[in-house]
Amino acid sequence: MRYLVTGGAGFIGSALVRLLVREGHEVANMDSLTYAATLSSLEPVEDYPAYQFHKVDIRDREGVRSVYEGFRPQRVIHLAAETHVDRSIDSPTVFVETNVLGTTVLLTEATRYVESLASEADDFRFVHVSTDEVFGSLGDEGAFEVDTPYHPRSPYSASKAGADHLVRAWHETFGLPTIVTNCSNNYGPYQFPEKLIPRMLFRAMRGESLPVYGKGTNVREWLHVDDHARALALVAETGAVGQTYLVGSGDEIANIDLVRRLARHLDSVVPGPVPYEEHIEFVQDRPGHDLRYSIDSSKIRNELGWMPQVPFEAGLRDTVEWYVAHPEWWEPIIAERYQGERLGMGKDAT
Repeated sequence: MRYLVTGGAGFIGSALVRLLVREGHEVANMDSLTYAATLSSLEPVEDYPAYQFHKVDIRDREGVRSVYEGFRPQRVIHLAAETHVDRSIDSPTVFVETNVLGTTVLLTEATRYVESLASEADDFRFVHVSTDEVFGSLGDEGAFEVDTPYHPRSPYSASKAGADHLVRAWHETFGLPTIVTNCSNNYGPYQFPEKLIPRMLFRAMRGESLPVYGKGTNVREWLHVDDHARALALVAETGAVGQTYLVGSGDEIANIDLVRRLARHLDSVVPGPVPYEEHIEFVQDRPGHDLRYSIDSSKIRNELGWMPQVPFEAGLRDTVEWYVAHPEWWEPIIAERYQGERLGMGKDAT
């Protein structure tokens, strides 16, 4: 099958591309290569004849149209987005431009493309990958469900919520065969170092403090990126048009407990002069920091037969060992693009 993956040089996108190429599909990766994109994440498959890369911004209508017409995908899995909450607090406009306007361009050109397919149009699917953050913040109990009302609380989640609504509107108004997925927090190899887990790891390995927002009581559900990639491939292949699928592992943990687990894994893999947990410090909380996320993923489990395959503790340890073993991947990123500085204070929002 021919898959077009947008944002395929990002964390989740590259995991999906690696999976699809290794399964024998033809894959076109459309990515504008922003600061968070890393083509080295695709080195394991870059020489496969079935893989091709297109440096195209999803806001570029002509570029997007050219890829649709030239590659003629049967499936589009749309991951291209600005994704970091802290950066959205500092620079909200770019999140609206990419996540809302860019998605609109993709949908418009997909509609044009599908109209040219004639009898093949029935086999086309547009899968839009979103986040649990569009639903807002939970208390100590409960979980997000497919019909949970939207209540985004950051510029990032608001921009993703806007994109979700547009995707559904294109299905209802123009008949575009779309599917929406919302996932919990992802972790695993090749994640950009500004995100919580890799940031804690590289700071620890450099002997720096491990800054935890507030009291560290914010709870997240963690999903291994390879499990997410398998879910997306399954949804694209067998998911029902017009439906929403929530993808989560059920593994919830408070941020402070996660950082402590990372510290203990590092103690066993690369022991330091003192336990890494002693480097933890509590810092000013993020503005509007959601308390807890939790996903009810029973629909994708029951209807499509998906189940996570990576146990959390084993996946976390494997992730620690991967970052320890691959400084050649993350050290250039830190040297050139992100040095571990605090983001998201919103002092000069643009």
